[in-house]
Amino acid sequence: MLAERRHQLILQALRSGGTASVADLAEQLDASAATIRRDLLKLEADGLITRVHGGAVIEDDQPAFNEAAEVQVAEKDAIASRAATMIEDGQSVILDSGTTVHRLAVQLRGRRLTVITNNLAVYDELNDDENIDLMLLGGMVIRESRMLDGFMAEDNLRQVHADWLFMGACGLRPGGQVMDTTVAEVPARRAMIAASDRVVLLADKTKFPGAGMVKICGPEDLDVIITNASEDDATCLALREAGVRVIPTASATVDG
Repeated sequence: MLAERRHQLILQALRSGGTASVADLAEQLDASAATIRRDLLKLEADGLITRVHGGAVIEDDQPAFNEAAEVQVAEKDAIASRAATMIEDGQSVILDSGTTVHRLAVQLRGRRLTVITNNLAVYDELNDDENIDLMLLGGMVIRESRMLDGFMAEDNLRQVHADWLFMGACGLRPGGQVMDTTVAEVPARRAMIAASDRVVLLADKTKFPGAGMVKICGPEDLDVIITNASEDDATCLALREAGVRVIPTASATVDG
């Protein structure tokens, strides 16, 4: 594999998880540890990452939607498949922005549902499905995230009610706080929570702890989390203690 391609894949892995070890990167890219260390040195010299003991971290902005959509696809599909089984025909569902939520939309094709969303990828996925009543929230177009946001989205959400909200996140803190990297996106997500009877967080293990400096909500606002993180993960244990139902996917494994 060419060095440039390895560098791209390393950046994708770090943007997805925030951090990665040399050993993990070597295994993912089928390269030697020495090769990965040289790659990390080059990426650090270019100002793209920060090396830490045994690996590297990245603290730049979240990846664009199309880039993030190519990462952890099988894991996202497993989470989305489990989420789809919770929804009954005839129900109303809010689908948040994010790539895992988009994978859920794929699972919902052909179902008799009302779907409310600010996710342009969800809109594209379901727009031609005559079984689904589709409501697209208003707002400013955030092209890199493929979403609509702002006060118009918040105002629209005050006028609706949904049986379910399925939301993503940039990070999940050990105490169960759901985090975002962008202050501007938080109000609409909080309005989605207020408009929904039940709130389900879809979060693969890279979101433990993931990224984010702005709190969307706490565990008291969640009903369910679907994840491929280990059931023994400290965050999962904290969520259970707070009364959140933790549903592992088939790909979830217990560490150790």
